[in-house]
Amino acid sequence: MSIHEDRNVHELDDHHKNYVCIILSSRSRKILVCTVVACAFLAALITAIVKTTRHHNHKHNGPAPDINDNFTLHRDKNHSDNNNYTLALHKALMFFNAQKSGKLPRNNNVSWRGNSCLQDGVVGGYYDAGDAIKFNFPASFAMTMLSWSVIEYRAKYQVVEELSHVKDIIKWGTDYLLNTFNNFADRNESIAAQVGSGGNDHYCWMRPEDIDYDRPVTECHSCTDLAAEMAAALAAASIVFKDDKAYSHKLMYFATGNSSYLKLATIPSLAKHAGAFWGGPDYGVLSWDNKLPGAQVLLSRLRFFFSPGYPYEEILRTFHNHTSIIMCSYLPVFRIFNRTKGGLIQLNHGKPQPLQFVVNVAFLATLYSDYLDAADTPGWYCGPNFFSTDVLRDFAKTLIDYILGKNPQKMSYIVGFGNHYPTHVHHRDASIPNNKIKYSCEGGWKWRDTSKPNPNTIVGAMVAGPDKHDGFHDVRTNYNYTEPTLAGNAGLVAALVALSGDNNTRIDKNTIFSTLIPLMFPTQPPPPAPWKP
Repeated sequence: MSIHEDRNVHELDDHHKNYVCIILSSRSRKILVCTVVACAFLAALITAIVKTTRHHNHKHNGPAPDINDNFTLHRDKNHSDNNNYTLALHKALMFFNAQKSGKLPRNNNVSWRGNSCLQDGVVGGYYDAGDAIKFNFPASFAMTMLSWSVIEYRAKYQVVEELSHVKDIIKWGTDYLLNTFNNFADRNESIAAQVGSGGNDHYCWMRPEDIDYDRPVTECHSCTDLAAEMAAALAAASIVFKDDKAYSHKLMYFATGNSSYLKLATIPSLAKHAGAFWGGPDYGVLSWDNKLPGAQVLLSRLRFFFSPGYPYEEILRTFHNHTSIIMCSYLPVFRIFNRTKGGLIQLNHGKPQPLQFVVNVAFLATLYSDYLDAADTPGWYCGPNFFSTDVLRDFAKTLIDYILGKNPQKMSYIVGFGNHYPTHVHHRDASIPNNKIKYSCEGGWKWRDTSKPNPNTIVGAMVAGPDKHDGFHDVRTNYNYTEPTLAGNAGLVAALVALSGDNNTRIDKNTIFSTLIPLMFPTQPPPPAPWKP
C-alpha cells in the first residue's frame, strides 16, 4: 500500500524521506486496522486504533573491540556462512548505539558519540538516518522488527551473547515512544510524531552533539496509523520483556487493555479493505510503510501451531494461502520481480535505496521456512510445483551474501564488515571529526563535501545500496547510495539472526499467541447434573 494512496497527507519532512503524519479517511482507517494488526502479536495495535479513532542475562553492549574487522566472506562451508552472519550481526547491532540521542549510557561503546539534543521537546530515542531528525513511524517499525526477531530467535541471541544488547536497544526505543504521548491520560488525541525538521536538520551539516538551533516538535492529531504502529512496537516489546513483569505490563497497558481484539484481525472484510488479497506492485514487500506481508506471515503462524478452528479457520487458511503465494513470488523461477545481473531482487522496482526492502524479505523467507520446519512440513506448493524449505533459506542467504560482498562490486554494504566497504557514508556525526571543534551549520559543509573518507567508522551501518545495474558510488553527498537508516538496519539484524547459528535451533512455537488460546476455546459449561427419576 503506497503511502500516497487514498489519504490526506500532511508531510512532516520536505527532504528525501517521506515520513508523514496522516489524517485518514474512514476507508483508510479500516485498511489500517488489518495492515498492522498481526505485527502487534496480540492484536494490541487494533486496540490503539480503536481508541484513537473513537475519541528495549549477560551484560553485553556490542562486539568486543578485538573482533577482526578484516574477516572476509567465504562460501565454501556452511559453518563459514554462519560465522559471517554472526559477525555481521554483532556489527549491525552497533549501528543503533551510534544513532542514540539524548544522554548516553556509559557502556554505549561508540567513542566518537556523546550526549546530544538534550534540549529537545522529547529527549532520547534514535536519529532516523544520517541526519538528526527523530521520526516515530520508522522508529516504531524498527523496534517492532527487532522485538519480533527476539521473540522468534531468543536462543540464538543468547548463544552469541547479544540478548542483553538487543534488549537494551529495544528499551531505548520504547522508553522514548512512551514519552511522546501523555501516558497518564485515559485518552490521547495527540502524539509528538517528530522532533526536528526538514529545514535546519537537512540544511545544516553538524554533529548532533553541537546542534544549537531550534528543533520543533511536530504533533500529530487523528493519526491512527501512527498510533497503531507505536502500539505494535509496545506490544511486541512487552513479549520481549516478559521476564521483567513491571516493564512488560507497562508496555502492554499502553498498547492494549483487551486481548480479545484478535477477533478483529480475522474479520474477512477488514482483510479485503486492507488489500490483503489484491496483489499489486508492492504485494509481498514488507517495509515500514507496508505491514501486510508481516501480518500474513504471523497469522499463518497462528494457524500452523494452534489450529484454532471455527470460526477462524477459513480466514486463517486464506492468509496462509496468500503467504505461500508471496513466498512463491520471491523465487526467480516465477519472474514476479526483476533481478539485477548480479542477482539482487528488485523489490522496489529499480528505485534507489533497495537494501531496506531486501533484508525484510530475507527475514520473512527464513522465518517462514523455520515455521514450516517447526510444523514438520518439508515445504510448500507453488501451483503444482513443490519447493522444499531449503529453497527459501537459500534464497534468503543469496540476498544477505550479496549485501556482505558477493556482488559485482565485491563490496560489503555493511560498514566495518570485510575488507572493502563504504567509507563516505552519508552521516553527519561519522563524517565530522570529534576534535572538540564546533563547526557551524554551514561550517560543516566542508566535511560533507570532502572526498576524504569519514574520520569515524559507523560500524554496522547498512547503506542504502546499489542501483538497478549493481552500480554503487561511494559518495557522501548521494544519500541514495550511502545513507543508512534505522528501519533498514532493523531488518538486517532480523535477517542475520534468523540465518545465523545451527539450523537445528528451532523457533519456540509458544512465544506468540499462546496466551490467546483460552479466548479461542472458551471454557465449556459444566455437564448437566445426573438425571434423577
